[in-house]
Amino acid sequence: MLLFVGLGNPDPDYENNRHNVGFMAVDEIADRHGFSVARARFQGLIAEGRLAGEKVIALKPTTFMNESGRSAGEAARYLKIPPEDIVVFHDELDLPAGKVRVKKGGGHAGHNGLRSLDQHLGKDYWRVRIGIGHPGDKAKVTGHVLKDFSKAEQKWLEPLLAAIADAAPLLAAGDQSGFMSKVTVLVNPKPEKKPARPETNGAPEGDSKTGDIK
Repeated sequence: MLLFVGLGNPDPDYENNRHNVGFMAVDEIADRHGFSVARARFQGLIAEGRLAGEKVIALKPTTFMNESGRSAGEAARYLKIPPEDIVVFHDELDLPAGKVRVKKGGGHAGHNGLRSLDQHLGKDYWRVRIGIGHPGDKAKVTGHVLKDFSKAEQKWLEPLLAAIADAAPLLAAGDQSGFMSKVTVLVNPKPEKKPARPETNGAPEGDSKTGDIK
């Protein structure tokens, strides 16, 4: 059994904030893979489904970001899920907007949701880091993360969330590298090559003086 945790703030005012992209990712996974209707439990909302043959519990803490660990910790203890089987989806300032990286463990880099998770789970859980870009000034960080994605950002956000959901079975199967590769391919598909024009020997058939093709 795996626990997928999306980080965000539950108030509707925060629904479309950059800080809530973890919620968005978990919602997209649950929707695309036919998870059960969400219900209240473990100080959050949970939905259940299967990915790559594994049972997955999707959790969105309703404790607000800074106390996310209370919800995730309660769920992990009750369900007896070790940190290595927990995947957390969260916004990442230190990645360019639209980039996704997966890593296990590490610091919280000032992210209060991760700070809370570290206190309740330790640090050995998996993190799916979803880049939202950095405003360039530390004083602007709070305003940046608590603002809605712009219309321009929506153009890459929606395909990215779809790609994360489509690739999620690879995460459940423990293939983190495969997950990142598939997300990259889905978001940046290679353009189809146009069929090569047949080569001709010499000039096309036609008038050798005028070049008119018959």
